[in-house]
Amino acid sequence: MSRRIAVIGGDARYLELIKMLKGNPDNEVILCGFDKLEQGFTGLNESALDELDVSKLDVVVLPITGIDAKGNVETVFTDKKIHLDEAWFRKLPPECTVFTGITNAYLTSLAEKAGVKLVPLLDRDDVAIYNSIPTAEGAIMMAFEHTDQTVHSSRVMVVGFGRVGNTVANKFSALGAKVSVCARSIRDLARITEMGLHAVPLHELSNHADNCDILINTIPSLVVTKEAIQNLPTNAVIIDLASKPGGTDFEFAKKRGIQAILARSLPGIVAPRTAGKILANVIEQILEEERALE
Repeated sequence: MSRRIAVIGGDARYLELIKMLKGNPDNEVILCGFDKLEQGFTGLNESALDELDVSKLDVVVLPITGIDAKGNVETVFTDKKIHLDEAWFRKLPPECTVFTGITNAYLTSLAEKAGVKLVPLLDRDDVAIYNSIPTAEGAIMMAFEHTDQTVHSSRVMVVGFGRVGNTVANKFSALGAKVSVCARSIRDLARITEMGLHAVPLHELSNHADNCDILINTIPSLVVTKEAIQNLPTNAVIIDLASKPGGTDFEFAKKRGIQAILARSLPGIVAPRTAGKILANVIEQILEEERALE
């Protein structure tokens, strides 16, 4: 039984996602918001939003950014405005699944009112863990670009030991960096020590900041405070991987002359093909699980 999948908007990651979805003979893929692409590249149908038969869709794939608070879809491959409102969502059949990268109150409300399933992919552990690999590689790339020394033997402080922090600490350690990791929980501190890294309780970050060349934050709340930045060496670099607005006092870092970079969406920047594969694989897995339950 075939699935009708509408991919509405998206960035470079979605080119690989589209290829992979197309490769499944069970999928009929319709693109909306990709008219700048040559049709020979995708070999798929391009449809204007108002020409899309919404009532017959099984799956909708929205961009990583979802939609904004007014219902506008962020697009890269079209100049046409794409707007999704409550009336549009109510046309979707109840068995339709809507995928997005992130959601907001407006998008969540639209899905609830329409009675359709909404899946924010970036909230899932599997996607976050897969994405942590290109994120870590992107952080390494930035370390190369913004420091004047090798990563090997550099003193690296990773703030946070979640899905991203764990991978970042591993990758920098593998390159020979002297890695310390700040974490809140006793369990995480024990695991960090077991990995052969230096464990630092998060509340003691400022006391250890003077022994740091590269500080990498992964916590999306203000944890790299004035006190920590004040103690950093003048040649230190802060790479903040947390979601906007990050977890660093960027204004104080600027006053102090410390280079602080908010590095968001690294998977889509440094490895869009890999990021697209990750999303496509997870979407296919979820759809197969849903079909098995039918």
